[in-house]
Amino acid sequence: MSSVKTDLRPILIAGPTASGKSALALAIAERTGGEIINADSMQVYRELRILTARPPPEDEARVPHALYGFVPASEAYSAGRFVRDAVAAIAKAQSAGRRPVIVGGTGLYFKALLEGLSPIPDIGPEIRAYWRGEGDRRGAGALHGELAARDPVMASRLVSTDLQRIVRALEVIDQTGRSLAEWQSLRGEPVIAEADAVCLSVSGDRAELHARADARFERMMREGALDEVRALSLLQLDADLPAMRAIGVRPLLRLIAGEATVEQALDEAKAETRQYIKRQETWLKRHMISWMPVETKETESYLRDIFAFIQC
Repeated sequence: MSSVKTDLRPILIAGPTASGKSALALAIAERTGGEIINADSMQVYRELRILTARPPPEDEARVPHALYGFVPASEAYSAGRFVRDAVAAIAKAQSAGRRPVIVGGTGLYFKALLEGLSPIPDIGPEIRAYWRGEGDRRGAGALHGELAARDPVMASRLVSTDLQRIVRALEVIDQTGRSLAEWQSLRGEPVIAEADAVCLSVSGDRAELHARADARFERMMREGALDEVRALSLLQLDADLPAMRAIGVRPLLRLIAGEATVEQALDEAKAETRQYIKRQETWLKRHMISWMPVETKETESYLRDIFAFIQC
């Protein structure tokens, strides 16, 4: 796809929410003359600076940042688009003599960079609108039955209540005439060879991560997260858009609608965050076993080792 300069080895930093990966990325970028590139699927959305914990303006002023807050919430940003945008951002950073420091909590984005994505064609807007409308009208069970008739292999892989993935499978077979399972079996082209990158996996004690995440959400509320979600609600967007599924959005929408108290909304958002942390940690253990582990409490003590590793 795109050649990556090995004299400016990219640094990839993955980790669950509230693990301290963004602070580590900032420290590394400052000390190596790097540029931070976002690999978080929610931090791309313009309207959600506070609720997605995007880097604050003072951090963005310290080193260059890319792929943050540049997509409107009305769009459904995808892993395929991320790969294209990341290729351009990496090339731009390296051409300016800056080391790419790619950081985020979306495991699929890192997998896409290191392994490539299956070359599934884009879905036309008419087909996408049709099947999403059918999903709203008929529901997951009925569409799963239709998928079973048209694509039994894919239907067997999906639970009958997973509307989003069922719709996706129907869109693909309608657009291409081929099963999504066939497309998924095709290997993509990696953007970065893992041997040419420094890959860091940041994590910590589960209870500590939960406490950090709880405290961060309370801070978000003080900083205006509720107003942010209120402004988002005024856009009247499709509830299935990715931005509308960002952690905390639905509980705060219930609060705004008078369907929950502040305490209930906070508890629900914190529970969502804990569930997400668990999913992120599971991904790390399955897919990033070869990455250099970094403990949340000791990120500063790892910096010397990291810089030594970069020079290898």
